[in-house]
Amino acid sequence: RRSISTTTTLQMSKDADLVRGFESICLHGGYLPDETTSRGIPLYRTAPYCFESSDKAAKLFALEELGNIYTRLMNPTTDILEKRFAAMEGGAAALALSSGTAACFYAVINTCE
Repeated sequence: RRSISTTTTLQMSKDADLVRGFESICLHGGYLPDETTSRGIPLYRTAPYCFESSDKAAKLFALEELGNIYTRLMNPTTDILEKRFAAMEGGAAALALSSGTAACFYAVINTCE
């Protein structure tokens, strides 16, 4: 059984009353309910996203601001998964990929750098 530090748990979720131990992080980590107050994670099955303005879109694509641009680059559902894995492993961040080949590629490229 793994122990998760209180600091890591609190960093990953401000809902400290719910996310306390490893099992709770597995189920609830990385997500705080939105205005619907649903505890279930929404599944965003979309490829493109709408932008407030062309200026906002330009800043997002230039990576001057963080936000959803295109599902292959960022997806709110994948973001929750990555935060949850980082919390479970006690890491600073995580990366969810679509295949083992992609994971191997990233591992080799990061090791070579």
